[in-house]
Amino acid sequence: MYKILVVEDDMTIAGALERHLSKWDYEVRSVEDFKNVMNEFVEYDPQLVLLDIALPFFNGFHWCNEIRKVSKVPIIFISSANDNMNIVMAMNMGGDEFIEKPFDLNVVTAKVQALLRRTYSFQGALNVIEHKGVLLNLNDAAVTYREKKLELTKNEFKILQSLMEHAGQIVSRDDIIERLWESDEFIDDNTLTVNVARLRKRLETIGLGDMITTKKGIGYMVEV
Repeated sequence: MYKILVVEDDMTIAGALERHLSKWDYEVRSVEDFKNVMNEFVEYDPQLVLLDIALPFFNGFHWCNEIRKVSKVPIIFISSANDNMNIVMAMNMGGDEFIEKPFDLNVVTAKVQALLRRTYSFQGALNVIEHKGVLLNLNDAAVTYREKKLELTKNEFKILQSLMEHAGQIVSRDDIIERLWESDEFIDDNTLTVNVARLRKRLETIGLGDMITTKKGIGYMVEV
């Protein structure tokens, strides 16, 4: 069953979309916290987003840009702001379709079905780990925090992935080394220390210098 996230602050419209699309066997959720749309997006992991332009706090263009930093999930803009400039901007920001309000629910369904067919006949969607606003994209080995993106090396990525997958737990040095051993590069205890130090320094450039905590003689962890 495909999951659809509705980002629409008019609860009447959002409710109508939920009820109608549910009849077509889609799992549909509407965003409730318009200050933290990305938190709901990451937690729900939808296969398609229906996105209004005029929203509280940040507009739909902002959220489209944020989603595009971590995912290629199809996005359909739904808006009464249907002048050419808004339509062009929606497409340039990474939108896949634009539906004008007021709309026919059957037309929305047809566009949703067509876009899902085109997108998922050959590929999947979101693949990301989120922790306290930090997004680790497993597809391109990049970490994003407060609109700053950092490309990681292979070892940096594997270390951070291990720690974020076990946030709140100590990950032993041996466990991390074992994970790094999957590569063709030899990793010993001292090399791990150097890799972690380098990762910390690079994370500091995007405001995450304190993200990794050392548990002396045991390993490392990301605090909850």
